[in-house]
Amino acid sequence: MTDTPIRSGRRPARALPLAPALRLARPSDTWFKPALSVVAASAAPQLTLLALGRLDLVMYTMAGSLCALYGHGLPYARRAGAVAGVVLGMTASLAVSLVAASLTASTAVLIAVGALLAAAQKVLCDATRIGPPGHVIFTFVSSAALFAPQRPEQIPGHLALTLCAGGFAWLVAVAPALVRREGPERRAVVRALEAAAACAADPGPRTRNAAAAAVHAAWQCLLASGRPTPVRRALERLVVHAEAAFATPRPGGGTVDPDRLRAWAVQARARGPVPTPPPAPGTADELYGIDAERAVLRAPEGRRAARRALLHRLGPGSPLLPAAVRTLIGCALAGYLCAALGVGRPYWAIVTAASLYQANITLSWNRTLQRTLGNLLGVLVFAAALPVSRISPLALVCCCLFFGFAAEALITRNYWLGSVAVTPMALLILEFGGAHPAGELIGDRVLDTVLGAVVGFLAATLVTNRRAAGRVERALDALGRAVADAERAGADPGAAPAARDRARRALTASLVELREAGDTAAGEWWQRALPEQRLLAAEQAGHRTLAATAERRGPGRETPPAAHAPSIGAE
Repeated sequence: MTDTPIRSGRRPARALPLAPALRLARPSDTWFKPALSVVAASAAPQLTLLALGRLDLVMYTMAGSLCALYGHGLPYARRAGAVAGVVLGMTASLAVSLVAASLTASTAVLIAVGALLAAAQKVLCDATRIGPPGHVIFTFVSSAALFAPQRPEQIPGHLALTLCAGGFAWLVAVAPALVRREGPERRAVVRALEAAAACAADPGPRTRNAAAAAVHAAWQCLLASGRPTPVRRALERLVVHAEAAFATPRPGGGTVDPDRLRAWAVQARARGPVPTPPPAPGTADELYGIDAERAVLRAPEGRRAARRALLHRLGPGSPLLPAAVRTLIGCALAGYLCAALGVGRPYWAIVTAASLYQANITLSWNRTLQRTLGNLLGVLVFAAALPVSRISPLALVCCCLFFGFAAEALITRNYWLGSVAVTPMALLILEFGGAHPAGELIGDRVLDTVLGAVVGFLAATLVTNRRAAGRVERALDALGRAVADAERAGADPGAAPAARDRARRALTASLVELREAGDTAAGEWWQRALPEQRLLAAEQAGHRTLAATAERRGPGRETPPAAHAPSIGAE
């Protein structure tokens, strides 16, 4: 660490990008999982209601079905609890909305409730990191329910429908565990191997930071995966080698062969056996340390520590508070403005504003462009699809399922492309309650989109996030402590190998948090200047310490050819 002083003054607003926000990316390697899950979770309830002649209740089953979008990056042991929490949270949000709708017809009160719910959902989803899709689905469901006619005696039945559909969505989310139990762990390790190979082939700050984040995510996934199995043991050994590659990279591969890492990634991604690399020196100690760390996390004290960390992220000093205030103000202003202009469905403006708020101003600007473009194109798609959906109730159900699949299939390319499919799906849901004039729906949606985007982004610029720089300071301090702990454990000949490996993993986590905090603060406006030299020096010191501890373990010395590596755990 250095003593480079923090420059005084505030960083002004910077030019916002345009083309990069709309550029298409490669699709996610798991795009089909949420896409198929939401279709499967939605089809059964909707076809059941179709058979019963009660398609007017689709909104309540849809609230539960959309829970199938969550948790696809989590190991199944963690996914089961996470999706169950999503279902309960969705039901609770819907209950608040339905009760409010049954008690008052005041648009002003309902908009206030919707804005408060949106802010609470934003904070809770960010604190628990239950994304994507994060809080937007919750806000979409709860805001729409606020403006649906409701009587108190109907509420229990409607919530029961949501719970039933949510229970089925839970089954859809965890059912793949019966076929490929370690699928999420495999994908996390594959990403770590690929990122480590890129770092080994071309060492640099960008590839090194990406590899550190991927390796950290892989360890976290394996720690949360439950009891060790032969497949998970093999995956843990692969992560040890990936960790060595980014900790001690050499130009052109050097001590770690990037081609070998890529070959392992290809084998681990496939459905066949996981490659088992020859154990590097220190691997047995590292895996013992992983078992000890997993046991600590599953023990009562570890669970209490996790709850304390969650409460700290939700406390008065939380860095999430500015995002909550932005969401509250932006959603309220957007809703009230649309209501003042006579729009019959101000909840669309609330949802548009809520969807904009990302980690910083720059990312919120990107989302504003993406949401606006996607929604405007989406209403054109809706106009083309509406005649088809009105052929029969079955055609309406099929159209909604198609657009639900298309939204998840396209959204990983870019958010605006996914919004092109989300918009017609959201508009078609209204058709389940009865036909509406197409011109009215399209006009309201266009107006709500534009007003919600403008007012929402204005609120993001006016509500400053002065805590972003403070998060950087805390991350710098935490990294300094992690470096000191790792150096102390590495220099102590009497330190247990498990303690040294735990200190190294803590150092990697601190580096990832510092990079995330720095990137978030760099995209914010109107805050004190970042200590860029201190950030650079801290990251360099952290990676030097990682390299030193990795070289003392010596994993890079062992380089047998990949072709002779045994495999384990055919699935």
